[in-house]
Amino acid sequence: MPGLQASMAALQLTGGGTRRMCELIAAQTTTRSARRGQQLHAHVVKSGAALVPILANHLINFYSKCQLPEFAHLVFQECSRQRRRNQPPGAAAIATTTWSSLISSFAQNELPHLSLHALVDMMRAGTLPNDHIFPSAAKSCAALSDSRSGGAVHSLAAKTGFDLDIFVASSLVDMYAKCAEIWDARKLFDEMPEKNIVSWSGMIYGYAQIGMAEEALALFKMVLLGDGVSGDMGGVNDFTYSCIIRVCGGATFLELGRQIHGHCFKTSFDSSCFVGSSLISLYSKCGAPEEAHQLFDEMPTRNLGAWNSILIACAQHGRTRDAFAFFERMKMEGVSPNFVTFLCLLSACSHAGLVEEGKKIFHFMAAEHRIQPGPEHYACMVDLLGRAGRLPEAVEFIDKMPVEPTDAVWGALLTGCRLHGDTGTAALAAGRLFEKGSTSSGAHMLLAAAYAAAGDYASAAVARKAMRDRGLKKETGLSWVEWGNQVHTFVSGDQRHPLRQEIYEKVAELAAAAAAEGYVADTRFVPREEGGEEKRRSMGAHSERLAVAFALIRLPPGRPIRVMKNLRVCGDCHTWLKHVSGYTGRTVILRDNNRFHRLDGGSCSCGDYW
Repeated sequence: MPGLQASMAALQLTGGGTRRMCELIAAQTTTRSARRGQQLHAHVVKSGAALVPILANHLINFYSKCQLPEFAHLVFQECSRQRRRNQPPGAAAIATTTWSSLISSFAQNELPHLSLHALVDMMRAGTLPNDHIFPSAAKSCAALSDSRSGGAVHSLAAKTGFDLDIFVASSLVDMYAKCAEIWDARKLFDEMPEKNIVSWSGMIYGYAQIGMAEEALALFKMVLLGDGVSGDMGGVNDFTYSCIIRVCGGATFLELGRQIHGHCFKTSFDSSCFVGSSLISLYSKCGAPEEAHQLFDEMPTRNLGAWNSILIACAQHGRTRDAFAFFERMKMEGVSPNFVTFLCLLSACSHAGLVEEGKKIFHFMAAEHRIQPGPEHYACMVDLLGRAGRLPEAVEFIDKMPVEPTDAVWGALLTGCRLHGDTGTAALAAGRLFEKGSTSSGAHMLLAAAYAAAGDYASAAVARKAMRDRGLKKETGLSWVEWGNQVHTFVSGDQRHPLRQEIYEKVAELAAAAAAEGYVADTRFVPREEGGEEKRRSMGAHSERLAVAFALIRLPPGRPIRVMKNLRVCGDCHTWLKHVSGYTGRTVILRDNNRFHRLDGGSCSCGDYW
């Protein structure tokens, strides 16, 4: 500190003094030393020196990097006032580089609205953006998911000729991809004469977020081979790896994900917190929580994203005790939780039926950490109460919410009603969803299931008819398993698979073994008024049973069977699979649309609570 004070005392802020001050500010920017940088700024103010563009730019950049954008804006305003006083009439009040520093400051500090407002103000002042400003503007549009403003930025770049700049074009590709305008992104991407890692990563991310796994993987293969990547800007970075790992997790490509993990290890990207968090999510989503835990423990450094990833993994797999243990470790290591952290803990409580613990966390979040609940937290609390059968309390909770209940809140209540056969509350929740203009078939099917669970098949039929009258179709139930570098997908009663005869023979063998152990089909899970034999025949060909039978035929003995399903697993199939795990001595890991079920030795990790 004395050295800094001596340097300031010797500074005369003219000529070389200004350059020296800029060097000192740049040094504090590198070390993020907010206090020392502010002392330098105070010295500038006390000396009465003019905020020439280079000095203003350094100060704005310093405050931006120290996450103090409000001070960056104050510097900009003072610079503007000084320039207006000293510049001749008609001259530009603010240099383009200073506008660029301000716009970049807002974009980097997650203030996209202010960044775009500054862009508009700059143009009104008669200054056009340059190759440094366009990427910041595109980033701001992406943060807002505002493809309309992004298109305007693109048009302006084309008019000024900057759309040919590789960095500007790459930022626009990234913007369109993050706004889910994948076709616009790909068109611009294909038109680029040369591409850098930002454009490649942006396209891969765009495909990843809308579930176009094959397209994302094809691009990743191309970028690994260096096809079309600019010489000095080629290769992959941690964001690229994170995107492609996300693709593998979303599509449950476990073996491919492991191969990419190996590639990360060879290139040392596995030490990145960004990549590590994605790998934890991959292994969790693919039903390999042990690998997720091992990876987390081996990470050299862990940021908040990594902690949240392992908490999500624990919640998904019903490892509630582990979730709370990790949370305690997180606090001991001085990592402050955010709203995602508490959402993970609430989800873990919901999966385990820990109502009182969930209530404590919900209040602790606001009281101790000053994190106000969002729509997701409210929906999770309703889910917690609903699954526990405390439906009147859930309704009271919704009535007392300080914000308008979202579709997710009413959907969570409807799910609880389905589980407990509360048709009155189910009709209330479904009615609110229909009033809000919900176009999902799920609400109709949940309402029908609630009526069926209560034995009211006539009302269940009416609910299904109402769905058809609105032109909605029930989502097709799918189950899939990975084998031989392929994903084998099944629907209920599937007759398309080449091994269908062997599969149905295996299903019959398993059904006979389960019956010998006392299994009796529970036909209440068929929400239609049919004969008992017809219902049993229908349930016997459910997609999850076909997928498990196929896996038993093809996978080596002793290897865990991992099956994914896009809808909630049928309660009768859940019971049947427990018998199968006991009879075959195989571990069956089933992921439905709510959680993971690890069936082993005749029991399930969910404790029959899901």
